[in-house]
Amino acid sequence: MRAQVLASFESTYGCPPAHLVRAPGRANLIGEHTDYNDGFVMPLAIDRALWLAIAPRADNTLRVHSLDFGAETATFSTGQLQDESLPHWTQHVRGGWWLLSRKGYALPGVDVALGGDLPIGAGISSSAAIGVAVIEALLAVVGSVSHSQIEKALLAVELENEFIGMPCGVMDQIASAAAIDGSAMLLDCRSLETQSVSIPEETRIVLMNTLKNRELADSAYAERRAQSEEAAAILGVPALRDATMQMVDARREDLGDVRYRRARHVVLENQRTLSMQAVLAQGDLVAAGNLLNASHASLRDDYEVSCRELDLMSELARSHPACYGARMMGGGFGGSAIGMVRADESDRFVAATQAAYREKTGLTPELYICRASAGSHTERITG
Repeated sequence: MRAQVLASFESTYGCPPAHLVRAPGRANLIGEHTDYNDGFVMPLAIDRALWLAIAPRADNTLRVHSLDFGAETATFSTGQLQDESLPHWTQHVRGGWWLLSRKGYALPGVDVALGGDLPIGAGISSSAAIGVAVIEALLAVVGSVSHSQIEKALLAVELENEFIGMPCGVMDQIASAAAIDGSAMLLDCRSLETQSVSIPEETRIVLMNTLKNRELADSAYAERRAQSEEAAAILGVPALRDATMQMVDARREDLGDVRYRRARHVVLENQRTLSMQAVLAQGDLVAAGNLLNASHASLRDDYEVSCRELDLMSELARSHPACYGARMMGGGFGGSAIGMVRADESDRFVAATQAAYREKTGLTPELYICRASAGSHTERITG
C-alpha cells in the first residue's frame, strides 16, 4: 500500500508528495464498554493501515484523491470545509484542516492521496486511523514537531467529536497513534497513562468479521452509556470504574436488574483487563483465553450487546483446538469477534472457522491474522 499511495499521488498531481503518513487500524483485546466508564482497555495496533501522502499548495485549494472509493479526486476550497455535498471520504481531511486552523495554525492548501488495506465496517477503526493520519500529515506540513503521539491522538478525537459529530472515546485514536510494535497497550481511560503489554510470539490475534451489519449499535451505545451513568449515580461514585462488586451487590435492589447487570459487567471487565496484563506477562495463554471467553459471556448476558452471529463466531472459534479464547469485539450487535490463536496453527484455524461459519450461515466471513504493530509515523519524501 505504501508504494501504491506514493504512485497514485504522483500520477494524480504530477509530482511526489512532501510527506507520507502511516496510521494503523486497531483491535481491542479486552476491555469493552469500559472506556466511557473511565476504566481500562487493552487495544493494539494491527499490521493493516491507512496511508496518506500530502504536499502543500500555494493557494487555498484542497484536492483529495482516494484509492479506496473508485480512485476519485475531490477538489474544494478552504471555504467549503463544511459543505455536506462533498464526498464523505473527504470528511476527515476537511475536519483536520478546520480543527487545526481554529487552533491558530496557518495551514496552506494541500494535495492529498490516501488508501489502505483496512477493511471497512470490520470494527477495526478505519475512521480513527484516517483521523490520526490527517492530524499527523497536517502537522508535518506546517512543521510542528512539538506534539507527542498522545497529543496527536487527542486532536484526532477532537476532530471526530466536533467536526464529524461522533461522540467517541479516546481508545481507538490512542491505539492508532501511540502503540508499540509487538505489544498491546493497557490504557487507563481516566489518566491516559499507558503500559506496554507484550503479546507472546507463539500466538496470533485473529479478527473475525461476521458480515453482520451493526444496525442497532449507535442507539444501544447511547442507552448503555446512560444506564452506566445512572448506575454510577446510584452507587455514589464518579464513574463505574470507581465501583466494586461489593458496592454493586449491596445496592442491587436500588439499581434494579438492568442497571445491576450493566454495572456488574463494567466492574468485572475492568478486573479482567487488569488480569490480562498479568497473565500475558506470565505467558499463560490458557488463562488469557479464559478471560476472553468470560468477557464474551458478560457482554452477551450482562451488557446485552452481542447477537446470534457474534455468539456463533465466538463459539466456532473456541471449538478449534488452536484457539485459546474468543469474544465479540466493539460496540456489539454485529461486526467482528477477536480470538487468540496458536501462531503455528493460525492458517488452519482460519480455514476451519470460515468453513464452519459458512456452513451455519451461508456467509463467507472475513478473517484476518494480525500481529501487533507500531503506531502512526510520518516520513519526509521531498523538501
